[in-house]
Amino acid sequence: MPYLLLTLAACFWGGNYVVGRVLVTQADPMVISEGRWVITALLLLCLYQRQVRNDLSKIRKSIGPICLLAIFGQILFPLTLYVGLQYTSSLNASIYLSATPCMVLVMNKLLFNDTISKNNILGVLFSTIGVIYLILQGNLTNLSELSNINKGDLWAMASAMSWACYSAFIRLKDKSISGNAFVTVSAVLGSVMLLPIALVYFYFYPVSNLAHYTSTSFLLGLLYIAIFASWLSYLFWNKGIMDIGATRGQIYTHIIPLSAGIFSILFLHTPVAYFHIVSIVLIVIGIYFCSRK
Repeated sequence: MPYLLLTLAACFWGGNYVVGRVLVTQADPMVISEGRWVITALLLLCLYQRQVRNDLSKIRKSIGPICLLAIFGQILFPLTLYVGLQYTSSLNASIYLSATPCMVLVMNKLLFNDTISKNNILGVLFSTIGVIYLILQGNLTNLSELSNINKGDLWAMASAMSWACYSAFIRLKDKSISGNAFVTVSAVLGSVMLLPIALVYFYFYPVSNLAHYTSTSFLLGLLYIAIFASWLSYLFWNKGIMDIGATRGQIYTHIIPLSAGIFSILFLHTPVAYFHIVSIVLIVIGIYFCSRK
């Protein structure tokens, strides 16, 4: 059962890339991000308020790390992703995300002085080459392309880096806080901290085409993100990790970009070029080396 839960959680997160790509053609990324966490926060408060009350003293003592995680996980990661999906494909964005395990490895070494082996170095090297190959679209001889990088790719890379920071700093959280209480508080903090940013943003960039925000397709997409990508995915992930441990469960992170890429090809009919395949192979080789003992 834990393996099924972890797989479903990763697939729900992968679906976020495809649904997000559709939604950004109809709505402002800021509306999507704020709406996502407001709905999720209200839903989780209704379901887990008792667990939040039970862990309230622990939450107060760990409010600093929890706020830091909310900034990376609930604000920067989805917001930069939705902005990026306006200009790049969900397939490209998912490939950038696949490099995050290697990013986490480097960050853990630099910030927490974790041991890094020769295999880890090889893994980071292959993964980095894979990302650069994707940026250059397979044309390694034309480095001038680096100055013409799609801004959507830059936002997608920022999103991947935000998720890497979230994954690296998750160790700072008090492990005695229940998973449901932690996810609930994170959702509430995300929606509250994003609100003033959204208000300032909307002051300078007023929302237009309000009809899009009441359309059935937009509301269904937002509900998918709130229920599946923000609630059930975290719930299933926490339960799976509790059963088999973080070390064994970490490998399921790699299903996120894999499922996102597959969904993108199946539902958005995203064309697959040879440089996509080469980049994926290089990053998978990097993940293999990083995952070895």
